[in-house]
Amino acid sequence: MGLTCGMRTTKCQQLVTSLCVMLLGLSIATLSTVTHYGLHFTLISDISLESNSYRAIHHAAFYFGICLSMTLILAALLSSAATVRESQCLTAMGFFCFALAFCGLIPAACWRYTHSTEVEDSVMDVYDLVYEEVRRNASSFRRHELTAIHEADCLQEIQDFLKKHMDFVSTLLGITIGFTVYGMILTSFLWFSIHFSSNLDRKGKYILRER
Repeated sequence: MGLTCGMRTTKCQQLVTSLCVMLLGLSIATLSTVTHYGLHFTLISDISLESNSYRAIHHAAFYFGICLSMTLILAALLSSAATVRESQCLTAMGFFCFALAFCGLIPAACWRYTHSTEVEDSVMDVYDLVYEEVRRNASSFRRHELTAIHEADCLQEIQDFLKKHMDFVSTLLGITIGFTVYGMILTSFLWFSIHFSSNLDRKGKYILRER
């Protein structure tokens, strides 16, 4: 009776957690897409400089965000299916996806706090290099890039975007880490519950002994 009640409670919590994790994964995917395809970000990223340090950050953040969001969504789907079907295999796969997402979230959170100004600094470095090339050499190509940056007001727009959303990113990462850890706990508990429940279920397995 206690095992059945515990499984029922765990299954309800697992479904709610899976829904929250899926929403968090969609939020990360949306944020990654907006920052990758936004006009102000692409203008700086597309500048053809050998020392364009922002380009590497720009692409790495997008691919990391998409991979992380896909892992979270997959973990949510697998854990939901495992909860409904009470499948040990799906539960183990859901736990693995939660653990994989957790291993990606921790370095991302550490990078966020240890390199809080790196994005803004790299954008300024790119702008300074373009400005210096235009000042030293009357290249029409570089002048066109500098004009595009000024017309789109890239520096101010990127700075405003970072100020508005960096706190949101930190909060999103913290909440996602919390739900990921909770999902790992629930999937492991559900796996053991299913395992011991199947071991205790002897229906149809009794053998009558001859007297």
